[in-house]
Amino acid sequence: MSTAFVPDDYFKRYTAADIFGDGVESYEVDLGCGDGGFLLAMAEHYPDTMMLGVERLLGRIRKVCSESEKRRLCNVKGLRAESRYFLEWMAAPGCISRLHYLFPDPWPKEKHHKNRLVQDSFIPVLHQALAEGGEVLFKTDHEDYFIWVCEKMNASPLFTQAEWNAPFYPKTDFQKQWEAMGKPIFSARFIRNNA
Repeated sequence: MSTAFVPDDYFKRYTAADIFGDGVESYEVDLGCGDGGFLLAMAEHYPDTMMLGVERLLGRIRKVCSESEKRRLCNVKGLRAESRYFLEWMAAPGCISRLHYLFPDPWPKEKHHKNRLVQDSFIPVLHQALAEGGEVLFKTDHEDYFIWVCEKMNASPLFTQAEWNAPFYPKTDFQKQWEAMGKPIFSARFIRNNA
């Protein structure tokens, strides 16, 4: 059983059924899943929820797939792709029920802010990919990036910030590392509005 999702065409949109099999209508995405600790823990806890890890580094995706196969997780797939490219050009509109955006590179220097994933132009891409009532769960240790994301998302009529509501939410390796150093963690949840 291979848990890698290797598209036959990177210029095509893929539905949930294309990725996970017939009958699947939606799935969750761990965007920038790294080595997959969070992704695999979520998949184990929610065996009926399909989980897709998206990561641009091949070695990390291989590790995710190898570990999910070892644990015999039937609800996990790993995809090697750039985050924005996947959401904008590969994900069929309205297929993603929940997107986890955890501890991304904050690009802290002002001259690098243009490299941050969350920009005004990205928010409609996110809205298009999410299902009606879908949500984005965001965590970071970087307060400036947290403020940036909240300001961008709250300025858009496409999303509404809501109270954090995730009863089971495993900590990523980054979260454990930052908390051990005494750093605060910032969390936000955004719900997709109907356009």
